[in-house]
Amino acid sequence: PIFPTYGQCNPKSRALGKPLIAYKLSGPILNEEAEEVRKWIEEYKQGWPRTCITLMSDGWLNKVSKNEYLNFLAYSPKGTAFLSNKDVSGKKKDANFMVQLYDQIMEEVRDKHVVQFITDNARACVSAGSKLMDKRSI
Repeated sequence: PIFPTYGQCNPKSRALGKPLIAYKLSGPILNEEAEEVRKWIEEYKQGWPRTCITLMSDGWLNKVSKNEYLNFLAYSPKGTAFLSNKDVSGKKKDANFMVQLYDQIMEEVRDKHVVQFITDNARACVSAGSKLMDKRSI
């Protein structure tokens, strides 16, 4: 991590100490933060029956490893939460493959909580959306 203004607030004060190095942030500190995020997401999910959610998917390419990923997020009035990430590298991203992924995420969040599903406008995604609506009688 880079802290460009670290220690510049009050140059006479040394109470701040040195910034933590990445490996020191792992372990107990990282575990505490992960637990806090897990609790927030569980609390977030408690509101779904009341407010419902917008499910969103977005694909991206890691330019270093050349791996392709598909992220799934949920949006509700309480905010946006990352749900999962699927590695789709080397897979044929046709409508049948996409509907399988969409169906899996709908199963995980329980489709009765989903009011809309926002995807890429690629032909395979549009076709997968139609197939998913037919399959789930939406």
